[in-house]
Amino acid sequence: MSGAGAPAITIDGGADLKVAVVAAQWHTQVMDGLVAGAEKALAEIGAAHDLFRVPGSFELPVVAQAAAGAGYDAVVALGVVIRGGTPHFEYVCAAATDGLNRVAMDSGVPIGFGLLTCDTEEQALDRSGLPGSREDKGREAVEAAVATALVLKKIGAAR
Repeated sequence: MSGAGAPAITIDGGADLKVAVVAAQWHTQVMDGLVAGAEKALAEIGAAHDLFRVPGSFELPVVAQAAAGAGYDAVVALGVVIRGGTPHFEYVCAAATDGLNRVAMDSGVPIGFGLLTCDTEEQALDRSGLPGSREDKGREAVEAAVATALVLKKIGAAR
């Protein structure tokens, strides 16, 4: 079952952070849920944020890289890729995942990974944070990015 074993992340602080949310536009209903969950979590934390929309999940890394270079303390990447009958799913998932990891490692800016890679639309909806969903991956991506940014600040590794 997805979500089993997920940690309870407590955010202590974060109001002084500036966060970029980079969100794909494909699969509007799922994306609306992910963005709403992310923005609600950021509002609760009190972190300033900007929302940047990109066409699809493939475009997430380049905009995440630009945001990391522009001085954001954390980036939250939100997207969804649903398996189809061609290898397109594997290519887009690998490119987006590898690209976001590269941005985080090269920049030192934490990336909240909110890219859903699902076999079906039902799976994506169940993770989207919409009413009736079992999970809210938009919120979880924010919590991961902000918690990591705070750890980096504590270490003295943040900008």
